[in-house]
Amino acid sequence: MFNYKTYADDMVEYVAVARVDELGNSERLILEIDGMPIAVFRIADEYFAIADLCSHDDGPVAEGELVDHELECPRHGARFNLRNGKALSLPAVVDIPAYPVRIEGDEILVGLPVED
Repeated sequence: MFNYKTYADDMVEYVAVARVDELGNSERLILEIDGMPIAVFRIADEYFAIADLCSHDDGPVAEGELVDHELECPRHGARFNLRNGKALSLPAVVDIPAYPVRIEGDEILVGLPVED
């Protein structure tokens, strides 16, 4: 099970995941990078990335309903904040990882933890 963690720039390696024009407003991209399920969201001109794994039951969460900056798990209704991965409602009590996102040119990059 994951624990919430804020990743500073010196703790991550940025990986290009898509071009900006591939992700419209309120759309999401679900992918796997090095075996890690990741979901990237665009809300207006902000981008967010979280682990696509509900901390309540270890199932995928990214296809749930999106309201503002909150994502609701499609199975049991737990909600998570896209900005920081915080669990906002039961049955989830453990936060999920949130990853930094940046735009370089026309590419969306996600900062993934560097292996020690």
